[in-house]
Amino acid sequence: MDQAIGPTALRIRLGARLRRLRQDRGIGRETAGWEIRGSGSKISRMELGRVPFKERDIEDLLTLYGVDDAERAALMTLTRRANAAPWWQQFGEVVPPWYLSYLGLEEAATLIRAYETQVVPALLQTEGYARALIARSCAAPSEVGRRVEVRRGRQQVLDRPDPPQFWAVLDEAVLRRPVGGCEVMREQIEALIEAAARPNIRLQVAPFRAGTPSAPGFPFAILRFSEPELPDVVYVERLTGATYLDKPGDVDHYALAMERACLAAEPPGRTTDILAGVLADAMSRSR
Repeated sequence: MDQAIGPTALRIRLGARLRRLRQDRGIGRETAGWEIRGSGSKISRMELGRVPFKERDIEDLLTLYGVDDAERAALMTLTRRANAAPWWQQFGEVVPPWYLSYLGLEEAATLIRAYETQVVPALLQTEGYARALIARSCAAPSEVGRRVEVRRGRQQVLDRPDPPQFWAVLDEAVLRRPVGGCEVMREQIEALIEAAARPNIRLQVAPFRAGTPSAPGFPFAILRFSEPELPDVVYVERLTGATYLDKPGDVDHYALAMERACLAAEPPGRTTDILAGVLADAMSRSR
């Protein structure tokens, strides 16, 4: 299994495997919960990958499910990897807990759809752009570098051998709003042009002439996972926290808003030309 995969994704994989083993043996959640001195709801949380795993619990479940020695060894190795500290744990002093939760979900997702009205999505920001942006809102200058490191760490998810699909709709204001000066913006637009050519990235621009936005006037992201039992998650960030939505009705509202934003935006095939035009305008103004 790819060593680049983070613990949240590994918990989801392990939970899915445990669920299949239980279902193949015709064992109910309550029975499995009793075996590990817990409840059916605990088994449900484990199978959804939402909690860390105790090795003793996994050992007992594998015994109940009649798993052979070879698979037992592989699953126990997976358990230990799933329980390992994630890379972002070292940044706990500069990153709030509600944001750390998102990092795990983002790393586990197979599809990330983002709607952005203010700034370039974090996964596509250059270091200079990120540093200038973070410096605006960061009270302590000493924290800026650490927060930039977090952003760079997040971006590695797009460079994995099996990266998620990333599909973003950007309001044109994102491209026109100066951040960090002309040189920083030039590098950022050039980076977006390169990103738009990558097979796992799709970018669309909603131009000013599109009129009234077809999506909410605030950014949000929708994450989808490989396991069909796991619901999509909508992430909406606020100034002092974030909202995570996974109820079907809530997710459907945001999914519809995202579809409308995609329809109102220019098609992906036009993105490179639009970005090139923005870059030309920026260069002409800097002369």
